[in-house]
Amino acid sequence: MLRTPMLTCHRHARDRSQGAHMRDKQAIREAMWTALERAAVVSERTVRDKIPDFHGAEDAAARVFKLEIWQKARVIKSNPDQPQRPLRRRALEDGKIVYMAVPRLRQGQCFVELDPSVINVAPAKAATISGAFRFGKLVTVEDMKLIDLVVSGSVAVNRLGARVGKGGGFADLEFGLAAAAGKLGERTPVVITVHAMQLLQEELPITRHDMPLDYVSTPLELIRCSGGIPRPTGIYWDDLDEEKIAQIPVLQKFKHALPVGPEAPGGRIWPFPPPLTQGPFTETDSLLPPVQP
Repeated sequence: MLRTPMLTCHRHARDRSQGAHMRDKQAIREAMWTALERAAVVSERTVRDKIPDFHGAEDAAARVFKLEIWQKARVIKSNPDQPQRPLRRRALEDGKIVYMAVPRLRQGQCFVELDPSVINVAPAKAATISGAFRFGKLVTVEDMKLIDLVVSGSVAVNRLGARVGKGGGFADLEFGLAAAAGKLGERTPVVITVHAMQLLQEELPITRHDMPLDYVSTPLELIRCSGGIPRPTGIYWDDLDEEKIAQIPVLQKFKHALPVGPEAPGGRIWPFPPPLTQGPFTETDSLLPPVQP
């Protein structure tokens, strides 16, 4: 299980001082899953404990394709869920390398690499979960190439760039691993696609290991987030219990290699190289102005 010490940015502190009430993450998930099912805007009868496969996922993806950060990116890390399949397919069609995590990070080679110059199958097939593991190559986090862009899904988000996932914590662990390994930097952009109903006009809980968002794309609009939310710099061991670590081989491997004491500042995985201070390319996109507070 993940333990979640809370973070506060200036905007959040101001909201609290004005008496704003903030729901906890599980309450937000339950309410969102129920609302999406009742509105019949998802492809499955129930989306409980899932990243919702929402109607309009193709339209939300199409807005991302117009971004300069998408067009420049050569290497993308994506979640494996169905609503982000259009982005994985298009990335492969465009000749981009795609990384997806092994479900629940349950083996040492915890990412699968899809290189369109190597795989001999249609991008539409390789972009599925089963296709990725059939035609892709399993790699360790150390063997991954530098990531230009992170693509993700969510249960709920807001315009500041806060995200509430389905509750397993694996998207944040994957991000933390890649950050600790120096595979992404402080300016590597994160893009998410969701249904318009999943975009909430309220404060969301934030913890130090949560992956913040740079862009939120819905079938109706594309939002550039500007929440000033700190990025994880690696794995925060104090937020993980022994049961969680025991279930994930890569965490076991690097926890055993950690030095004891102050030599591992900030709770990061220290055997890796220091994280990048800047992404593999400079983000110059100006299609949208920042969201005003």
